[in-house]
Amino acid sequence: MSKRDYYEILGVSKDATASEIKKAYRKVALKYHPDRNPDNKEAEEKFKEAAEAYEVLSDENKKARYDQFGHAGVGGAAGGGFGSGMNMEDIFSQFGDIFGGAFGGGGGFGGFGGFGGGTRQQKGSNLRIRVRLNLEEMMEGVTKKVKVTRMMLHPDATFKTCPTCNGSGQQVRVMNTPLGQMQTASACSSCRGTGKIADKIPTGANNHGLIKKDETVEIKIPAGAREGIQLQVRGKGNDAPFGGIAGDLIVVIEEEAHPELQRDGNNLHYDLNVSLSDAILGADKEVPTATGRAKIKIEPGTQSGKILRLKNKGLPSLEGYGSGDLFVHVNAFIPEKLNKKQREFFEQMREEDNFDPVNQKENRSFFERVKDMFD
Repeated sequence: MSKRDYYEILGVSKDATASEIKKAYRKVALKYHPDRNPDNKEAEEKFKEAAEAYEVLSDENKKARYDQFGHAGVGGAAGGGFGSGMNMEDIFSQFGDIFGGAFGGGGGFGGFGGFGGGTRQQKGSNLRIRVRLNLEEMMEGVTKKVKVTRMMLHPDATFKTCPTCNGSGQQVRVMNTPLGQMQTASACSSCRGTGKIADKIPTGANNHGLIKKDETVEIKIPAGAREGIQLQVRGKGNDAPFGGIAGDLIVVIEEEAHPELQRDGNNLHYDLNVSLSDAILGADKEVPTATGRAKIKIEPGTQSGKILRLKNKGLPSLEGYGSGDLFVHVNAFIPEKLNKKQREFFEQMREEDNFDPVNQKENRSFFERVKDMFD
């Protein structure tokens, strides 16, 4: 099933401000909040869907990529999209502050915790890699396996309840003021709000029980990918201390130049050099495509500069709106030197009307020929 438009999910327009997007998300998320809709799977999915939309639209860079490339530009096609792969704790840990004290007086949401009060899960840092693709891989889509060095929780590492906050994740301070005693709460300085500290640290692990390891990660890259887009594989960044939420792997696409074809958006261009004889008499030729070769016919009398259009031989749209075309630019080669026999022939042709461009009805400009090509 195709993903819904993020703007539609939050009920905002594309030119909505950051404040309007935040307000719209709060409204939708409160409507479908699990505390208001217990044991309601449909409401839970809508709650996650709204969080996914807000996660993208509230980030200036992600929003720009989404506006240009749609879901594929923000990880939806990389096998690591946000919504369904994220649990409630993920959402509350990232966006809990938006709800304020709407539920439970700031003591957590329906037992999920993560903000306002109680313990919270940390998230590991993101990793960023670059993946180079050739034109064929961009044309058809590809699954790449890459080796990623990431910080991972050592299997023998153990943790215990933080003695400073007794596992609450908070430190409460009482201050005497002229108006009486005031109580403030902040994240515990020892465990940083997680409620846990390291107990057993295996050899080779750092103070948080993390160890550097190589892992092979499978990345699904959609057809129509292009230079500069970023895909997100959730949970394949660095692990968080104390068993928190793993960060994400950000995949930046780089395009490998094709030796013969030039790319312009979803369209491809190729310069076909033909002999003067082939341009005059016509010929069958082969031209390269992103995935192989294609046969084309050079009609007799083809003018140098003529553009032939091979429909749907370009790259597919990331959004699935068809494919681009391959444009073949025909260039007739004029020899710089002629032998005596050739020169005599062309001297005779000077007097022939059909060799004189002034006498030809079809004496059109380049732009007119391009216009005809699209008609």
